[in-house]
Amino acid sequence: MTHPEHQTATSVLVIGTGGAGLRAAIELAERGVDVLVVGKRPKADAHTALAAGGINAALATMDPTDTWQQHAADTIKESYLLANPDIVRIVAEQAPRGIEDLERWGMPFAREADGRISQRFFGAHTFRRTSFAGDYTGLEIQRTLVNRAAQLNIPIHDSCYITQILVRDNVVFGAYGFDLNTGTRHVFHADAVILAAGGHTRIWRRTSSRRDENTGDSFRLAALAGGRIRDPELVQFHPSGLLEPENAAGTLVSEAARGEGGVLTNALGERFMSRYDPQRMELSTRDRVALAAYTEIKEGRGTPNGGVWLDVSHLPREQIMRRLPRVYQTLLELQMKDITREAMEIAPTAHYSMGGVWVSPDDHSTGVEGLYAIGEASSGLHGANRLGGNSLIELLVYGRIVGEAAAEYSASLGAQRRSRIVLAEARAEVDTLLSADGHENVRALQRSLRNTMTEHAGVVRDEAGLRKGLAELDELEDRIRDIGVHPDLAGYQDLAHAFDLKASAMAARATLECALERRETRGCHNRSDHPDLDPAQQVNLVWSGPGWVDREEIPPVPAEIAVLMRDVDTVGKLVE
Repeated sequence: MTHPEHQTATSVLVIGTGGAGLRAAIELAERGVDVLVVGKRPKADAHTALAAGGINAALATMDPTDTWQQHAADTIKESYLLANPDIVRIVAEQAPRGIEDLERWGMPFAREADGRISQRFFGAHTFRRTSFAGDYTGLEIQRTLVNRAAQLNIPIHDSCYITQILVRDNVVFGAYGFDLNTGTRHVFHADAVILAAGGHTRIWRRTSSRRDENTGDSFRLAALAGGRIRDPELVQFHPSGLLEPENAAGTLVSEAARGEGGVLTNALGERFMSRYDPQRMELSTRDRVALAAYTEIKEGRGTPNGGVWLDVSHLPREQIMRRLPRVYQTLLELQMKDITREAMEIAPTAHYSMGGVWVSPDDHSTGVEGLYAIGEASSGLHGANRLGGNSLIELLVYGRIVGEAAAEYSASLGAQRRSRIVLAEARAEVDTLLSADGHENVRALQRSLRNTMTEHAGVVRDEAGLRKGLAELDELEDRIRDIGVHPDLAGYQDLAHAFDLKASAMAARATLECALERRETRGCHNRSDHPDLDPAQQVNLVWSGPGWVDREEIPPVPAEIAVLMRDVDTVGKLVE
């Protein structure tokens, strides 16, 4: 049966409707360039909307001595020296401009009495440089960008699943996909493609991502197009994800709960952070708190459901309602629990992909001509531990830069060479899956994959476990060849899940292989068989296909930034 195919031509195609994709599209539209945005989730509810904490820029509204150089120094220090200094410099230097853009488009930032944008402490920042809007910052940013995109009449097709980026002789010429509701195929012809489709945290059992996002799509699309993946093993586990209800496991409790004075205890009632970071206690860095909670649970001091307790009920009710409205609301909705009276049961949850598609610092190009990657899909800013509040500003800084770069690239093309063969391959891949009638269930295999990753590549890893994980993945990949796909009246979700599964399997392989190669403990990457940081491993690991892991040297830190790098006291600061 032949499926209807819809052909669309645009100068630049943006894949992903979150903050990064929208910011790039806005830049292109403001420059008068033809742009189309596609995404598999409703644009108003892209993953960016979940970011609670805040957005960083050295505005110096609260601490006049803050500078972009200090912001850069804090970022590199927190990255355990794995961040790319050029990418860090660009983000820190251009961050204030990112905030100005949002302000101009109506973002409702929290402000001081005299009208200055409020900034608060967050994580290992030397100064107060995190702007916010309650604990709904990401949602307000997403709304602001969606509104601006609407003013500019940017076409957004947000029930479209991209299955392949079309490439001929290492030059992009578009993408192929299908409509999630109708199954209609789409061929997008484009001079340039901007990949902004998120990370791979959904491949763990407990994650702050929703079911149909962050399944590793960016990794798969880029790798099949000829791109490479950098540092996929560096995944940030957020210390506080809910355990119940099952269908919302991993939903975040903002770290503002600890920042406001929340206390962590184990099943014995012990305030266990005193064992792991007696100075900072609950205000320690994210990687440490996650490791501490994981260790307590693993050693048998966890709650009946396999978590630990986080309690804010000793705080004044008024403070909770004013400073933690989202946490209060979430627990009420999901568990009928009043956090002003009862403790919350939490455990570490996969939260953020610090690695991602390999990109060059100046314009986030990928090495495939005309293909760019931005946001959580890209790599280079966060190293082995992301500085709280940096992910949101990254979207705005590189969204603008890449929009500009893609506009110039498109304008420079004399003609575009397409390939019927490549297009036929993309079409055949979807046809084959649609007619697949094997006995393996896609959802069951997704669950197996998540169990494998949780068991063998979670908060703590070792060689034996990682090898076992790879063996289980081999077996899983054999089973994937025998899946059945059955679209129904409700749409083509089943086909989407099959592609999600393919992406997740590839992301899992990249992660396991690089985690095996990084024989040290650094930041979020804990190797129990290699507990120390190894200076010789201060490199990025670049994955370019099964069994291919290369080491990439990191450029030196510029002197003006290096001189400002020091241990930052985080007492009394929020960590997000």
